[in-house]
Amino acid sequence: MVYLTRKAEFSASHYYHNPEFTPEENARIFGKCNNAHGHGHNYTLEVTVKGTVDPKSGFVVDLKQLKEIMNREVLDAFDHRFLNMEVPEFAKRIPTTENVAIAIWQRLASKLKAAQLHRVRVYETPDLFVDFYGEA
Repeated sequence: MVYLTRKAEFSASHYYHNPEFTPEENARIFGKCNNAHGHGHNYTLEVTVKGTVDPKSGFVVDLKQLKEIMNREVLDAFDHRFLNMEVPEFAKRIPTTENVAIAIWQRLASKLKAAQLHRVRVYETPDLFVDFYGEA
């Protein structure tokens, strides 16, 4: 089994708000991240796939195809977007880094044919990242 990771970057804004909480609870739990005007991050995305090496091509996956899938399914949808308002997954889900990683997994998992999605890692800042390995 060979693991291959492709990296990409995108910028997006969001805010944390749970409509089931009172304004005071939202402020206490989410702090300045509850600002309705949002705040932004420069995210780094790592997508790791696994599979066997094709003896004819020498690839686990065609890197050009993987890049095209990542661009179409994630970067075109998330880059320079206000996640709460412009990305359907976050209409009713708080766009935490954890939920961003899950949404990316869900967008990519069924699109890969030759290799299997192994991990989605999303960096919100250089020292904060989330690894998601799919549903157990």
